[in-house]
Amino acid sequence: MEPELLYGVTDAVATVVLHHPAKRNAMTAAMWAALPPLLDTLAADPGVRALVLTGAGGTFCAGADISTLQDAPDEAPALAVRAEDALAAFPKPTLAAVRGHCVGGGTQLAAACDLRFAEEGALFGVTPAKLGIVYPSSSTRRLVSLVGPSAAKYLLFSGELIDTERALRTGLVDEVLPADELGKRVEEFTRVLVSRSQLTQAAAKEFATGRTDRDAHWSAQARGSGDTAEGVAAFLERREPRFTWTASG
Repeated sequence: MEPELLYGVTDAVATVVLHHPAKRNAMTAAMWAALPPLLDTLAADPGVRALVLTGAGGTFCAGADISTLQDAPDEAPALAVRAEDALAAFPKPTLAAVRGHCVGGGTQLAAACDLRFAEEGALFGVTPAKLGIVYPSSSTRRLVSLVGPSAAKYLLFSGELIDTERALRTGLVDEVLPADELGKRVEEFTRVLVSRSQLTQAAAKEFATGRTDRDAHWSAQARGSGDTAEGVAAFLERREPRFTWTASG
């Protein structure tokens, strides 16, 4: 099969699969370019309440497929940054499910997700120093926000791979699962995500980026949503809440 992005939606969770198994799911130029419009489509789908990004088979993503980027080396970083920014801007919760290698552009994509769950044995690395590439400023800032300046410099200066224990300790990943338990845990956790208030999630996602000019907007959304009243009523009645606010609402 040609390198491509596969996707599907099940129980309100969209799953996007990086599919290029011949090269450990390395991202081709076409794959980078295809990700933003795919994310736009999924973001506009009211049936999607969360998104999982993962790789085909036993690896997440080995980075960029350099062979497909040689014809336009100056455009390659821009393609990756556009894809990364589109993922970071996705308005609903995103989770990277990582097995095997998550290197270079793979770590770039994983870092752009809200959360990262990894299987034991996964390896992470940011490798531009091995190729003489200047890592994008936006990607660098995002990495620093996750792991702190010192850990980010360790990764960027050395290009060395780190294991899940160190990735968890630095904050690059949020949970580490034993072999063969990642899929079950991701399914379980995304069920939790889709049961929660999209209003809370959307506002929290904006605030977590440091945005400070939307307090009045979200206060107005909360007043008109009915989610708070429903959440309180469900708590008092000891039942699951039925939240109704959506991103288009």
